Amino acid sequence: MTLKKDLKLLVKPYYWINILLSLSYVIAKRTPILCNYVFYHKNEERCELDGRETEILFFLLIVIMIRSRKTGSVTLISYLTSSFIYTKIANLILWTYGDFRFGIGFLILFVLLGLLFPEPTYTGPEHVTYFRSADALEEELKRDKKNIWLICFYTVWNPACVNFAPIFASLSAEYHLNTLRFGKIDIGRFPEAGKKFHVSDNSLSRQLPTIILFKYGKEVDRRPFADSKGKLQKFFFSEDNVKAAFELNNLYTESKSHHSSTKAIAKHTKTE
Repeated sequence: MTLKKDLKLLVKPYYWINILLSLSYVIAKRTPILCNYVFYHKNEERCELDGRETEILFFLLIVIMIRSRKTGSVTLISYLTSSFIYTKIANLILWTYGDFRFGIGFLILFVLLGLLFPEPTYTGPEHVTYFRSADALEEELKRDKKNIWLICFYTVWNPACVNFAPIFASLSAEYHLNTLRFGKIDIGRFPEAGKKFHVSDNSLSRQLPTIILFKYGKEVDRRPFADSKGKLQKFFFSEDNVKAAFELNNLYTESKSHHSSTKAIAKHTKTE
């Protein structure tokens, strides 16, 4: 299902335009007609990648692999999204290396295309409550302790949080009930919430995003979590991983059953 969703997203202009920009230099170099036209001023080996160009591409590959692991990119779309900025910077360096004028042209092109075709945002349904302070969250948790809350602590500038946003929204649409609810709080804007719930908003933090499950007004689970030695355990924020880690199917069944029972009791009391 995830692959089908990714393939549907790939038809959007943002993705195929950025894929073309990311491959532009290699395509121009390895396509004889383009190469002979663009690099006509070079020597007879102009259509071969030289040592410096190969080094830049190899370094790019290493950077993408490292950054993708750190941001938890496990789907095609999240992998592409997290790698686009590095591939475009590498292409800017390559085009500038080929000719300074090409570098200027490429820079102008990808800035203009970035303005005209921004990254698509999630437009589907969501049932997410946005909290504006730690006190507001605590008050809601205490207001009705029968409710189960899944709260996402995030910042708007963190790539992993940005990649996870549509996944969390989709999960909220799929599992939301009156007694199973989803919430978010931006600890970049409201750092006191991060301090109160022990989630660091540092730029090097490995706790972004953090999801905490609250039952009966108290925390019962979180991801990522620290082990007995205090070492933070890495967690990939994919849809399937979140469902499994928090047993969302069981929580949904449990909450739905409880909600139905409550309605039945209320109806019976009203009849009497």
